[in-house]
Amino acid sequence: MPHASEPDEDDLDAIPPPQPVFHVEQAILGALLLDPHRLDDVSGIAADSFSTVAHAALYAAITTLPRPDPAEHAKNTKWLDRVLATSREQARGLTASYLHTLVQVCPWPSHAPAYARMVEAEHARRRLLTAAERLIHTVHDVSLPHPVQTMLAEAEALAAVVDDIANRFPPRAGVLPRTTAPPPPAEPDSVGAVEEEQILLATATAYPSDIEAVRWLLPDDLTLPLHAGLWQCLTTLARRHEPVDPVTVLWEAQQRGLLDDGSEPGEVLRMLAVPAGSVEHWGERVLQRSLLATTEHAGRRIEAYAADPANTPFQLVVGARRALADISAVRARWQHATGATPPQRRRPAPTTRAGPPTTTAAHAARPTRATR
Repeated sequence: MPHASEPDEDDLDAIPPPQPVFHVEQAILGALLLDPHRLDDVSGIAADSFSTVAHAALYAAITTLPRPDPAEHAKNTKWLDRVLATSREQARGLTASYLHTLVQVCPWPSHAPAYARMVEAEHARRRLLTAAERLIHTVHDVSLPHPVQTMLAEAEALAAVVDDIANRFPPRAGVLPRTTAPPPPAEPDSVGAVEEEQILLATATAYPSDIEAVRWLLPDDLTLPLHAGLWQCLTTLARRHEPVDPVTVLWEAQQRGLLDDGSEPGEVLRMLAVPAGSVEHWGERVLQRSLLATTEHAGRRIEAYAADPANTPFQLVVGARRALADISAVRARWQHATGATPPQRRRPAPTTRAGPPTTTAAHAARPTRATR
């Protein structure tokens, strides 16, 4: 008969080795089990700072139980037995032998503050990753009745996480994440976006006097290079107070080289000849898509930074703030367009070591969407 593997034989091969933070957590727990008084030197972490349920349960027990008398603790295991019993209420798999292992693997109990700082840094990275993932999920949640408002609330929550990390780890100027930022995501609904942009261009051609009312809409907000270029043609002609109709827009497009990509002049004329609704309505639709796309790209940048364990908290703060600045730039135009009141969020007190400015304009910090 062929050899039948044990039920867990293949599973054991698939289990990845523990990450470095797992060993750091073992070291600090071992230090505190050996010398509970070292809790006085540990700060910045709580039970939820640990990466496993067992470690979180042990730290919660260590920090909540009364500390033993040092002399008594050196002679018996009564306090350790209480720690084990208390932590097993949350992690039933814990054993006395594992507590013994924790004590044995701790290199230097006096280094507990350094271990705590490492646990705090890794927890900050996980918090940022979770907040970025929530933001990206919100962008794609089609069930939301108010997608923009919900998305902006998640962006504020992510910004609050970044501010908290900055307070704990003041950023160093110029220290950027080492991770390569992902490219902008593809337009999730390209057919709908193209159709709405075509109607916008046609309506603006028919009612050029309304273009002034949508100055908050920029060429980069449109998804196709041709559409972005035609919008620039329209705004230029309107600003110069020159005649605006499909023919004059087509001529301006030729002067700018927009037809060099093979676009048919007849197709452009037909597209510009079918207006509907108002310029402001379609402008808001296009801007909303731009805001959602910008937010997703910023979220994916932060997600990529936080998913790379080589990035320090300092680098995460700098990279995340630059990505959030892109959202803020488009959000400001969205609020101007819709008359929405920006949410008020209490900013934390400035840290002693200030990071780089966080007001970089979106067009200087992110790739131009219109060149996709």
